[in-house]
Amino acid sequence: MSIAEIRNLCKHYPSFQLRDVSFCIEKGRITGFIGRNGAGKTTTIGSMLNLVHPDGGEVLFFGRPLQGNENEIKQMIGYSTGTVNWYPRKKLRDIVSVVKRFYNSWDEETYCRYLRLFGLDENKTPREMSEGMKVKCNLLLALSHRAEILILDEPTSGLDPFSRDELLDIFLKLKGEGMAVFFSTHIISDIEKCADDIVYISGGRIAAAMMKTAFEQEYSEPGETLEQTFLRLERGEKDA
Repeated sequence: MSIAEIRNLCKHYPSFQLRDVSFCIEKGRITGFIGRNGAGKTTTIGSMLNLVHPDGGEVLFFGRPLQGNENEIKQMIGYSTGTVNWYPRKKLRDIVSVVKRFYNSWDEETYCRYLRLFGLDENKTPREMSEGMKVKCNLLLALSHRAEILILDEPTSGLDPFSRDELLDIFLKLKGEGMAVFFSTHIISDIEKCADDIVYISGGRIAAAMMKTAFEQEYSEPGETLEQTFLRLERGEKDA
């Protein structure tokens, strides 16, 4: 079941163009959005959420166009980036008390469950947290209003390998609960560990959007890792 459908998204900048970007995000699956820096990942995600105003195309969530239904749809979307820009001296409990007012569907029980799962302390401030804990705080806020799809822009960027593995394990738990997880990354090992599906963007165009197993069958050479495949495709040694 498709939770999100992206149809022919376009965005034009003087030095970059996003061209006819189309793919789907499925319920209960993890989709890795892969591409080198500058390929168009952040522009695509921004356009999906109307944080960037696309020049063309259509975005649907839960079968409804984002245009005209944005407020209702965003109540069901959890969004997070890998960066945190909160007040560094405010306690987490105070930050939460402000954020929760924006969501009609905020669920205190769900909030407490993820607070325990992530091992977070409400009395800590962002300046007292590690980078991994800050990312977990972002996820806590994104998940506590009973979101059905989680959209993450480079969530593992800047994390140490242990924190990255811990975060990917969380994605797998969320998938097991039926949530759709869509995350962008340029770290291929993250895709190898947990993704069911791959959306591969190169030069502002979607080069492939399919199950990870199908991608490997179509593009990988015998004995080749997924990282080696992407490097070869980016070098243009095989037309994607």
